[in-house]
Formats: sequence, structure tokens, C-alpha cells
Amino acid sequence: MNPYAIRAIYLFEMARTWRTLMQSIISPVISTSLYFIVFGAAIGSRIREIDGISYGAFIVPGLVMLSLLTQSITNASFGIYFPKFTGTIFELLSAPVSYFELVLAFVGAAATKSIVLGLIIMATAALFVPLRIEHPAWMLLFLVLTALTFSLFGFIIGIWADGFEKLQVIPLLIVTPLTFLGGSFYSIHILPPFWQTVALFNPVVYLISGFRWSFYGNADVHVGVSLAMTALFLAVFMAIVAWIFKTGYRLKT
Repeated sequence: MNPYAIRAIYLFEMARTWRTLMQSIISPVISTSLYFIVFGAAIGSRIREIDGISYGAFIVPGLVMLSLLTQSITNASFGIYFPKFTGTIFELLSAPVSYFELVLAFVGAAATKSIVLGLIIMATAALFVPLRIEHPAWMLLFLVLTALTFSLFGFIIGIWADGFEKLQVIPLLIVTPLTFLGGSFYSIHILPPFWQTVALFNPVVYLISGFRWSFYGNADVHVGVSLAMTALFLAVFMAIVAWIFKTGYRLKT
């Protein structure tokens, strides 16, 4: 293990947050605040409660998860894509740094930024709604696991992409719609039986359900299933990253 190399790459990636503060922190917080204003005020006036929870408070975990997923992917994909774009990726690959250390630094930095953003959004949400967290340890566990999992996913996208436009294709066209359809703003229990079954094929449902359970003790899916699915996604993305470095996919050309 080379802690100096990990620290250098990690701090370099974290420093990029301060250079892009508006895009990295302020913009997502403003967007989330607008969600609270629009959904909390407009829809919340018509939907008083879901599962005994005020609608404004009910959507908090979904909004945090929406920002967490998109920002984890964006931070990690841009972090590894720029070295590819500028050609400095070859210096990293030829340096006395293992692939594990390289991934640990890039993914760790992306996950850290996403976790900090998630905590800021929760603090912002507390200004709008009465927020409570019944299981804080579980909340942090889901927050960290989800950030790591989708930072790995973003790392994969950053290696796969051969242009800036491809960095946004999967987050915008796949991840964001799945998040909106994954119970961010509603419980899947209010859907007709057929659509409840269809919703269970959406992987984001398990992430949001487990995260919401840590807040209010209510979930669309058993928390054990949510945790197992999160761990499964993490294992799959780790296996894909290992394959990428083993084969040199999109790295050696």
C-alpha cells in the first residue's frame, strides 16, 4: 500500500471541488431547495401524509438519494475522464501505484464529495420540514455504501466514455429517470399491483427504500433486502473495474 500516492491523488481530486464550488455544491443544494418548494408546497398541499409521514418529510430521502446518485457518478466519471482526455492517465498507469490504490483514491474522493453534499442537503431539508432520523447508523451506512457504489459506476463510465457528451448520457437518460420512478416522491405501495411488481425491477427502489427506512422506520422493501441489493451492486461494479484494469479496456488505446 502506497499511502502517499493515494493521499496525493485524493487531495488533488478534493481540491477540484473548491475550484468548481458552484457546480459541485451550491447548484445541487439550490436544485434540491426548489424541489422542496415545488413538491412540498404544491403537491404537499394536496397530499398531507404518506404512511403517517408528512409529504415534505417523506420526499427528503428520495431527494438526497437523487443528488447522491447523480453527483457520485458525475464526480467519479469526470475525475478519471480528464486524465484520459489530457493523456496524463499514462503517467498514472506507469507510476509505482497499484490499480487498487488508483481506484481507491479516485473513488474515495468522489464518494467523499457526494457524502458531504448529501449531509448538506439533509441540513437544508431540516430548514423546510421537521426531519427525524430514527436509525442514524443505518442512514450513514446506506449513505456511504451508495456513494461508493455509484462512484465506482461513475469511474466505469469515465473510462468507457470517449467524449464529454457520453459522460452525461447514462446519468441523464437512465439513472435520473430510474430515480424518479423509484419511489423518490411516492411509495410504490400506492401503485396498482401490476406496477408494484414492475417497480421491483428498478434497482433504485431498493436504495431509496432502505435509506427512507433509516429515517422513518417505513420501507417499501425489507431493509435487509435493500442492504443486500446495495452490496450486490457494489460487488458487480468492483468486478467490472477489476476486469477493466486486467484487460486494459479503454486504457491502453
